[in-house]
Amino acid sequence: MARELETKDAEPAAGKRVRADAQRNMDGLLKAAMEVFAVSGVDAPVREIASKAGVGVGTLYRHFPQRSDLIVAVFRREIDACADAAEALAAEYPPAEALARWMQRFVDFISAKRGLSSALHSGDPAYEPLPAYFDQRLRPALENLLQAAEEAGEIRSGVDPTDLLHAVARLSGTGDATGKDHARRMVALLVDGLRYRGDNETAG
Repeated sequence: MARELETKDAEPAAGKRVRADAQRNMDGLLKAAMEVFAVSGVDAPVREIASKAGVGVGTLYRHFPQRSDLIVAVFRREIDACADAAEALAAEYPPAEALARWMQRFVDFISAKRGLSSALHSGDPAYEPLPAYFDQRLRPALENLLQAAEEAGEIRSGVDPTDLLHAVARLSGTGDATGKDHARRMVALLVDGLRYRGDNETAG
């Protein structure tokens, strides 16, 4: 009886280990896929992704039976990381500084997304929900940062978060490293412009 109870008690712990291992494999695959896609594009061999993640190809296919499954998961992971960064920055920095740092984080996101762009514009219906997910996660993240900075009197009022997201995406339009550096400088100027107007409004 004691041995039976011991076996039953061990089962949940073993199950948790399996789930933890599966989650580590999933996280490793998504990270590896993003890095490979950024260099080689979304048509890169799956063996390269699996090898970089330190797992077998079979493990990759168990998690992501279709290439589109992997691409969607990578894109959602990048969106979530960018959105979550807004709350972390808001907790660490004054409102306008948190906004400025998140805008630079968004530049990084746009740069990383280029490795996925050919798939996202392929017309495959698997990717159709992604724009809505982008808006659902990133627009509120930026809106909260803008509201906090506006309430603190650190930026101008009435800034539309969607307009700002689109502006940064356009400023990040070039694909090489120089283009990314240029985008960072332009976005910094954009945020400085918001601050400048905020100073004027306060002074008035």
